[in-house]
Amino acid sequence: MSKVSYYTEEGLKKLRDELNKLKDIERPKASQAIAEARDKGDLSENAEYDAAKEAQGMLEMQIAKLENTLANARIINESELDNSRVLVLSNVEVKNKANSLVMKYKLVAQSEADLKSGKISVESPIGKGLLGKKVGEIAKISVPSGSIELEIISITRD
Repeated sequence: MSKVSYYTEEGLKKLRDELNKLKDIERPKASQAIAEARDKGDLSENAEYDAAKEAQGMLEMQIAKLENTLANARIINESELDNSRVLVLSNVEVKNKANSLVMKYKLVAQSEADLKSGKISVESPIGKGLLGKKVGEIAKISVPSGSIELEIISITRD
């Protein structure tokens, strides 16, 4: 059983677009590559055919994974979310207790995460540590380099 993932309308659209691209563009390309390799002769010694079949298998696995993700995806109605606690789609301003550095993050689903734009996954150590916290609380988070303490300064929505 797969777990439910929550997405914004935009995030869900990106997933659907990616799935459609894989099915409508990449799948026919993979079939064409197999057909071309098959036309080159003896399949028992045809490395190009083996590579094309393997690429097709990987593509089909990627399509199945995306279909499963979409089947378990739910859209979040941002207007109904509680601003008193950190939740998925919260914009959180935190202060690192060790160095007083202030950072802003938006907690999003794994597939929407993009650290460059300040979007972190709720599945990440920091995301998990921040979930459910209120303004003023301190999240003690285990990260690969040790442990950090982040104080919640503010929680907002877009």
